[in-house]
Parts: sequence; structure tokens; C-alpha cells
Amino acid sequence: MIRPAVPADVPALVQLVRDLAEYERAPGEAVATESQFHDVLFGPRPAVFCDVADVEGEVVGLALWFLSFSTWQGRHGIYLEDLYVTPSQRGAGHGKALLATLARRCVEQGYGRLEWSVLDWNTPAIDFYVGLGAVSMDGWTVHRLAGAPLAALATEAPPPASP
Repeated sequence: MIRPAVPADVPALVQLVRDLAEYERAPGEAVATESQFHDVLFGPRPAVFCDVADVEGEVVGLALWFLSFSTWQGRHGIYLEDLYVTPSQRGAGHGKALLATLARRCVEQGYGRLEWSVLDWNTPAIDFYVGLGAVSMDGWTVHRLAGAPLAALATEAPPPASP
């Protein structure tokens, strides 16, 4: 069963994200806490959302996402931050069901696209996505500012405009 995450799912969500980080060879980078997940998903102004694959009351997969926007299309889309299904549950259709749920949400809401990033070495995932009709956005490279470079650039911002 695919359903929206609820507050009681937060411990399982954090564990699944840590498992994903381990799979992606970056376990030390998954430092988010249960409190942070609870706040962003269920706080007063949530801007991050999550659907889960639930098998007999156990969360075995997640699709964590947020709205994006295309200036070219003039429409929102969904950016899938994380898709993960526990290894013991892979092949049972949970990943496809999570993606299909997001696709349906896009169609129903008039969103222009569903997109995500995948590590270039993750051929099982790439093959799965291509099998669904997804296309690689060759020619585009992700860039990121974090930590000290982010803080350094922030110091160069002009002062905020007066009201």
C-alpha cells in the first residue's frame, strides 16, 4: 500500500534515509535527525512531502519529494529527492508504485514534470528508470554550494531592501 507518511513514520523514514546513504557510499553524510524530519514534514508550513510503501504496517520504502518550478514551462513539477526500498522488498513493485503515485499527482495537479538525480554508477536504478520511460538529462551537471563556500558567498550578499 502506498500512503502519505504520518508522524509515527518518522523513525522509519530516518532509518531508510540512512540505509540509502549507506547504499550510495556516503553514510557519514546522512546526519538529519528525527526532529528535523518531523519539523519539515509535519510542521506549520511543510514544504517537503513523503509517500511510503507500507507492507502490513511496516514502512519498507519511501519517496521524499518537494515542488519544483520550471520557468520555461511556467508550471510546477515534483523533484524526487529520495526513492528507496529496503533490499528485502525490492522486486515487489514498491518502487514503481511510489513513482506512479508521484506521476499521478503530477497529472492531477497539472505539474509539468517529475524529475530526480541518480548516481552515474547506480546502473540497477538507471535501468529501472529507463524502463519506465525516464530520460537522462545529458548535458546538465548538478552544482552545489554547501558548508564554508556557501557561508562565504552569503557574506557577499547586498543588505536586505528596506520595507
